[in-house]
Amino acid sequence: MTNSERASYIRGLMEGLELDPSAKETKVLNAMLELLDDLCVSVEELEDGFEELSEQVDEIDEDLGDLEEEFYGLDDEDDCGCGHCHHDEDEAEFEVTCPSCGDTIQLTDDMLEEGSIVCPGCGETLEFDFDEEDEEEDKE
Repeated sequence: MTNSERASYIRGLMEGLELDPSAKETKVLNAMLELLDDLCVSVEELEDGFEELSEQVDEIDEDLGDLEEEFYGLDDEDDCGCGHCHHDEDEAEFEVTCPSCGDTIQLTDDMLEEGSIVCPGCGETLEFDFDEEDEEEDKE
């Protein structure tokens, strides 16, 4: 039985009492019943809004998962156990510590060649510039 149905049931019980409509007690009970009806409507609206919002969050979560898979090349399983990335441990050749959040990120040659990545922990863009090292090697 919903809250609205229960409020209607209580209204029926009260009408069955055949109370004097001019009595103070009856006026108080009627006011309380009106408040109960209003509260039931408000709760139903909140429940509907919550359900709609919950569905939207689920859709956003699915979309974000698709974007993560596409952007980071992630699979559904976290193979390395770091909690952020989804790549094969055998594939990782380098580790980088994010200066913003301190997370350790496993990198591959392909990731390094791209020149930058977005930290999965904090969203900070980490850039890799090997030109300075190459110049130093050329000088030697």
